[in-house]
Amino acid sequence: MTLTQLKYVVEAAAAGTISRAAEKLYISQPSLTAAIRELENEFGIVIFSRTNKGVVPTREGEEFLGYARQLITQANLMEERYSGAAPVRHQFCVSTQHYSFAVEAFVELLKKYGGEEYEFRIRETETYEIIEDVAKLKSEVGVLYLNKFNETVLRKIFREQDLRFERLFIAKPHVFVGAGSPLAGKESVTLEDLAPYPRLSYEQGEHNAFYFSEEILSTRESKKDIMVCDRATLFNLLIGLNGYTICSGVINQELNGENIIAIPLQVDDYMEIGTITHKKVVMGRFSRLYLEALKRYCPMD
Repeated sequence: MTLTQLKYVVEAAAAGTISRAAEKLYISQPSLTAAIRELENEFGIVIFSRTNKGVVPTREGEEFLGYARQLITQANLMEERYSGAAPVRHQFCVSTQHYSFAVEAFVELLKKYGGEEYEFRIRETETYEIIEDVAKLKSEVGVLYLNKFNETVLRKIFREQDLRFERLFIAKPHVFVGAGSPLAGKESVTLEDLAPYPRLSYEQGEHNAFYFSEEILSTRESKKDIMVCDRATLFNLLIGLNGYTICSGVINQELNGENIIAIPLQVDDYMEIGTITHKKVVMGRFSRLYLEALKRYCPMD
């Protein structure tokens, strides 16, 4: 295995076809095919499935590509640090539930350490995909919550996927409502108070099991349910329909405006919000910096 071979497979995965990857790498198509075959033979795996439309990573290929990207990133950082090479295009990805503090930490990371060139990604996505992203090394860090309802199932998945969960803080349940909502003037609300209003939740796609829900108390019945995919839509509907969503209560007015407020919810529950990382991967520079930034933007327990 060589670093060049790893760069070849990563480029092939990005391009989707061997011919396009070969053009970008300025090598012949047979040479690229041979390099990929050598890696597959060396490790006894199939990295790509070949189709009439190109190449698609297999399940074991996705895992291999995750490790390859990690090695390439570390090699680039070493070259930049010790050989006086020109700054490299820094890369980092985090997958997270819809938390403003996760975005704030991401912004700080970019401002301080992005450099002259970068490709940073933040994926506010479904819970299952957060776990998959970190397990397959597509993301270096995931941000999600545990509570007494989902903890047993999610911790079992973490063990199976070699993932490590570390707590950031414990949040008491709140609801987000619009500033003009009839509930907005209350110091706290009960489940009975919420009953007449639309409940907004983040869609979980095909993995819509209750323990993947981003909101606690997801099994509670509601006469008015609205599912959304992104935070902007959810906030607009909170305001326009006097709806609510159950949440951690952590909000940033600079990012989300003054029209959304958090109100304590009177229930016996909690949200243990934390990060997941892969046990078998040495944490990279940007992962460490991002985790440090997260802790600065999280409320204290």
